[in-house]
Amino acid sequence: MFTCLLIGGPGSGKGTQCAKIVETFGHVHLSAGELLRRELISNSECAAMILNTIKEGKIVPSEVTVKLIQKEMESIDNHKFLIDGFPRNEENRKAFEKIIRADPDVVLFFDCPEEEMVKRVLNRNEGRVDDNKETVKKRLEVFYASHLPVINYYSQKGKLYKIEAVGTEDEIFERVRPVFAAFEV
Repeated sequence: MFTCLLIGGPGSGKGTQCAKIVETFGHVHLSAGELLRRELISNSECAAMILNTIKEGKIVPSEVTVKLIQKEMESIDNHKFLIDGFPRNEENRKAFEKIIRADPDVVLFFDCPEEEMVKRVLNRNEGRVDDNKETVKKRLEVFYASHLPVINYYSQKGKLYKIEAVGTEDEIFERVRPVFAAFEV
């Protein structure tokens, strides 16, 4: 199994670059946010809790998100995974490694200026309940406060690849491509 975690603030380009990685290298894209949104639609017993947490710009409990990721990974035959938007903090990271029982092979950090991320989120107009300026700013505050320990942890383990996430989609992908090319068998 090959697992790549993608870390970056909202609007940093994680989802866009995942699509290019999937197309070029054949990985399966798992978006923690999309799995949570799909759970909301299912009206499961934890849907209301997830909705309130997202509206407040807070992070859904680690165990809930990791179990959704694990369930999805187990349901797919392909064993090359891109996990987008997770982990968001040390608790997430520890829960992922404990429940999944594996370290990621690669962690990509999409480094993007705050003003660029806000602009991208507001321009993408996906109709998401959390895509408004106030909530985006809250999400960025949470991102900056919670991600630094995760970034430092994976950097110290030699698994972190920092990607400058400014430029066209193709320019950014040219910075991503060599990371995956190095792991192709």
